[in-house]
Amino acid sequence: MTNAVEMRGIRKYFASTDTLAVDGVDLAVAPGEVHALVGENGAGKTTLMSILYGMVSPDEGEILINGKQASIKHPNDAIRSGIGMVHQHFKLVPSFTVAENIMLGVERNTAGFVNARAESNDVRILADAFGLAVDPDQKIEDLPVGMQQRVEILKTLQREAQILILDEPTAVLTPQEVNELYTVIRRLADSGRAVILITHKLLEVKAAADQVTIMRRGKRVGTYPAANLTINEMANQMVGRTVLLEVEKQPAKPGEPVISAKNLLVAATGGVPAVFGVSFEVRSGEILGIAGVSGNGQTELVDAIAGLRPVESGEIHFLNQPITHSSVRERRSAGMAHIPEDRMETGLNLKTTLDENVISTSYHRPPFSRGWRFQFDEVRSFTQRVIDAFQIKSASVSGSVRTLSGGNLQKIVLGRELNGHPKFIIANQPTRGLDVGSIEFVHKTLIAERDAGAAILLVSVELEEIMSLSDRIAVMYEGRITGILDGETASEQEIAILMAGGHLPDSVPMGSPS
Repeated sequence: MTNAVEMRGIRKYFASTDTLAVDGVDLAVAPGEVHALVGENGAGKTTLMSILYGMVSPDEGEILINGKQASIKHPNDAIRSGIGMVHQHFKLVPSFTVAENIMLGVERNTAGFVNARAESNDVRILADAFGLAVDPDQKIEDLPVGMQQRVEILKTLQREAQILILDEPTAVLTPQEVNELYTVIRRLADSGRAVILITHKLLEVKAAADQVTIMRRGKRVGTYPAANLTINEMANQMVGRTVLLEVEKQPAKPGEPVISAKNLLVAATGGVPAVFGVSFEVRSGEILGIAGVSGNGQTELVDAIAGLRPVESGEIHFLNQPITHSSVRERRSAGMAHIPEDRMETGLNLKTTLDENVISTSYHRPPFSRGWRFQFDEVRSFTQRVIDAFQIKSASVSGSVRTLSGGNLQKIVLGRELNGHPKFIIANQPTRGLDVGSIEFVHKTLIAERDAGAAILLVSVELEEIMSLSDRIAVMYEGRITGILDGETASEQEIAILMAGGHLPDSVPMGSPS
């Protein structure tokens, strides 16, 4: 059988960062095959697929589509060759509707006018054909991320793509949405399409892939039937060493409450209530995990605690002092740190340099500022310490952060937020989109901060992460805490019941502090 896509001897060197991103890589994917491409952040996976999609030009190598040599110098060339790519960070117009985004560039028109009704109908037919239900008339900005991803997939299918590249497709999905995506991926492969899955999640490889290609430091380590490798074997080949997939931690030794919330009422954007009467506390030396399907008030709750969103009613106390209406700077000065869920938008400024990013929350304080004088030597010294301590690859003190991988970007955020060992840390989706090596690093770092006495509020849609790290687990459903469980004894089934709005006889109701 002729391969749907074949890449031979692909090489790409970025002179600006002195990085050999892809080093003589071969890749072959057959029609009807789900082919996983795995590796650490910075291993070259996304660069390789960006070359296939025409966003990056290779220095060497050739590409064959259905056995014929292809010249792909632009995404338009890729689309004409039957290639579609769903990016990790979506390429959608927020103010446009679902139908307008899907039909953008190929609009239906009558006498020079866009036929919106016909477009909506076309999108409904397309969505039904692939089991990707969407509302064609809803605006993108009003959709949860899982639904936005469906729109991205439908965009490629509308253009009749026979080769689909999915870049970290489950990084922002709920467990239910992940299972639905697996079904869609298999349906696409069964229709004869070749699906290339860029992922860090090795369980995902076992669940969805037929073949897996492992990359490390720009090279192809090997290609194997996914069923023939264990998760540990894949992880070890990705990183080049033995990786501890289970979190090692000692029992918590909680102290006094550091942060407490009482009867919080918080509104979402637009004024609609999103958090209803939530109460909890986090003590020094413990991790309180908040579990729940994305969109159940976690984001609004975290924003309120961090000072990014006003509290309609209720109280927040930090070290026994009221901070309900305190500014972000006041909270940070008191010892609060915030690892935000979106490192690209909230966590970092990708238009500036690494050193500017690591001091963006503390530039006004010693040792970086003394009076009216800015201490550039101190900034550079601190930035280098962050690079070394957090092993940020391909980074330089005054270099751009735009070209760094997702894992390295997250390490910059960690280095900045954990500077000075804060008393309270909000860790919101701290490992979203990271590879196994980076996840191991983040988990060890959070456990070390806990053991040093920090109180940590962990928010994650990854149930395995919540259960591995948390000393206590609070479950949110429709803006309320349906129960708080002991992290040592809580089961997946109990958490799932609470995530669905059910109640357990032994759980703490309505988010009581104890």
